[in-house]
Amino acid sequence: MRFGARLALAVTTLALTATACGAPQDSASRSRTSADCAPYARYGKHPGTEVTVYAENRDREADLFEETWADFADCTGIDVQYEGDGEFEAQIQLRVDGGNAPDVAFFPQPGLLERFARAGRLKPASPGVVALAEQGWSADWNGYATVDGTLYGTPLVANVKSFVWYSPTFFRDRGLGVPRTWAELMDLTERIAASGVTPWCAGIESAEATGWPVTDWIEDVLLRQQGPRVYDQWVAHEIPFDDPRVIRAMDTVGAILKNDRYANGGFGPARSMASISFQEAGTPILSGDCAMHRQASFYADLWPEGTEIGPDKDVYAFLLPGADPASRPVLGGGVFTAVFADRPEVRAFQEYLATADFARARMRKGPFVSANRGVDPADAATPVDRLSIRLLQDPGTQFRFDGSDLMPASVGAGTFWRGAVDWIGGASTRQVAGSVERSWPSR
Repeated sequence: MRFGARLALAVTTLALTATACGAPQDSASRSRTSADCAPYARYGKHPGTEVTVYAENRDREADLFEETWADFADCTGIDVQYEGDGEFEAQIQLRVDGGNAPDVAFFPQPGLLERFARAGRLKPASPGVVALAEQGWSADWNGYATVDGTLYGTPLVANVKSFVWYSPTFFRDRGLGVPRTWAELMDLTERIAASGVTPWCAGIESAEATGWPVTDWIEDVLLRQQGPRVYDQWVAHEIPFDDPRVIRAMDTVGAILKNDRYANGGFGPARSMASISFQEAGTPILSGDCAMHRQASFYADLWPEGTEIGPDKDVYAFLLPGADPASRPVLGGGVFTAVFADRPEVRAFQEYLATADFARARMRKGPFVSANRGVDPADAATPVDRLSIRLLQDPGTQFRFDGSDLMPASVGAGTFWRGAVDWIGGASTRQVAGSVERSWPSR
């Protein structure tokens, strides 16, 4: 969120307290014929069994997941018990250490998944899941859930973070065009500011994850300015966190987010974004009090009910530009499924979640993006979802995963997020970057 949310997926929720979304599968209330269950025959029958799932998705997103796997659960006899928790990242460690690990967890951070894999808590993926992973996703995507050569999980959800949401009507009425380069983006920003409208709106409040929207901005700009190689070196700490190239990227972002002329439209001065939830941050676009909001594809599900998405609708999105209009650097994120138990019913459920069939079924329920090569972009629920899937499937796209999700959790979900909040509040770039660098754990 980040989905992550966050990452991927808590980002689609509004509640801030943990709620249990699972409900017993009422198999008796539904009648399944042999034909209905034929697609699930490969997973076998597991009557009377239960699989527990723990993740950060709650409310509507949790409901959509449960609706998607309801047929699988009925046909296999598995009672899938889902629990969503807004403090997943903090609580999962406590639950595992306390002997209360779930059977299945949805990890919004590969770095967090890696921690449990290295501790010997996660079970390696079964041969069936490995085969589905190789068939469905690129080596890069599978690499995010691979530790020391062993695959532990598969992508459940993907998102494209490099989008700028805007109102096509606002642009059209003022004769504004979609920028193709960073220079054009800044010219557009200044033109809007000169017209009396604050160009950008943002919100970085996200409960325990407050600050992540700023880290996404920094990662996106670094990827555009320095390219994938330097980005990878920074994420892996092969260059220091406060390398001059990172400082430049942060200052570039700061020229927007820390500038009262450019932010925070519809809410107040720039630093007001620290108290604005990321869920509501883009809404001033609908009233014309803000022109642009940089946020991921999953934001499609956070607009107020009735908001239409499309190039001639209420809101749409364009890819955050870089220096070269021909290049397509894309920052993204995702959620990965991994298991703590090795029972047959758990393996069957993990295998189902790794199929293109699951992704297609979830896409039919509403906004959802998958990087699985077996999905058709035309089946996506919104134009931005379709654009996202095309970008993820395009071999010319320079895709990189959210850097803070790949960093050690104490940094990516700790000092980097907290430093981002301090930075928006007035701390200097070098002060914040240096503090995060000093916090990097020694190997």
